[in-house]
Amino acid sequence: MLAFSHGNAQPAANRFVGYRSGFNRDTLALQILLDRQHLSCNCVDGVWGLRTEIALVTWQTLNGLPPTGIPDAAVLEALGGDDDVLTRYTITAADVAALGRVPQDWEERARLKALPYETLQEFLAEKGHASQRVIERLNPGLSWPNPPVGSEVVLPNCAYDKPAKAGSIRISLSRTEVTVFNPEGQLVALFPCSIAREKSKRPDGEVSVKAVAQNPNYTYDPQLFVPGGSKKTKLLIPPGPNNPVGLAWIGLSLQGYGIHGTPTPEHIGRAESKGCFRLANWNAVKLLAMVEHGTPVVIEE
Repeated sequence: MLAFSHGNAQPAANRFVGYRSGFNRDTLALQILLDRQHLSCNCVDGVWGLRTEIALVTWQTLNGLPPTGIPDAAVLEALGGDDDVLTRYTITAADVAALGRVPQDWEERARLKALPYETLQEFLAEKGHASQRVIERLNPGLSWPNPPVGSEVVLPNCAYDKPAKAGSIRISLSRTEVTVFNPEGQLVALFPCSIAREKSKRPDGEVSVKAVAQNPNYTYDPQLFVPGGSKKTKLLIPPGPNNPVGLAWIGLSLQGYGIHGTPTPEHIGRAESKGCFRLANWNAVKLLAMVEHGTPVVIEE
């Protein structure tokens, strides 16, 4: 097991002291433990914010506790404690060989076989469901963004049990979040999401899952990005973590809409997409494992 330096020896009264003022290792542990239960704050980063508070309130509610959103030692212990919230990973030659450049030009992208991670820091952050900044914080002695082969790296340990099957999904536009319920109606997952920038492209109502794809490709339509522009030929963009729809695609019965991953997980929560609902890649992969063709989805304000 790999624990924080203070381990469980820190007095209970001192846990989470100053947790709202910046990076805090107890906050990091809490985020990791909530993530394992599919209650995501988005990127694990050790910094307290609204997404972490919402995840904690959701856990408290599900467990019959007062929904204070205030962390303490008892909460951390009830979630499992911080003894194994970190793990070690050794960078391999295969990891380095798998990296590649992702060009900005769409035609250049279409000529590639895949859109891989560009740096080891990006790869390791996704592996730890984390921000790239916290990977540096946990490993200050390494040369970022690309430490040499053989480097041992400390990462958040967000290993999780297989998630429950979804009975239904709700997408809240105002809260920019996706909640998943089992067939009995109990909430089993919470994922922050991004929504369309233009209000006219934010649908509402009842739809369903129509198609699913792991590691999907992407069809680039220049008319969606530059309406009336000179370029009209659609391009097939290859799969990979830096594909515009990331590592998972869940198509909805509403034409042109879906829930998918993203190459920029730290942007989740914004109104920035063309209409689809973006999740961090790790959350999109989780959700993909929970749904099937026909799973009902409600989109609401």
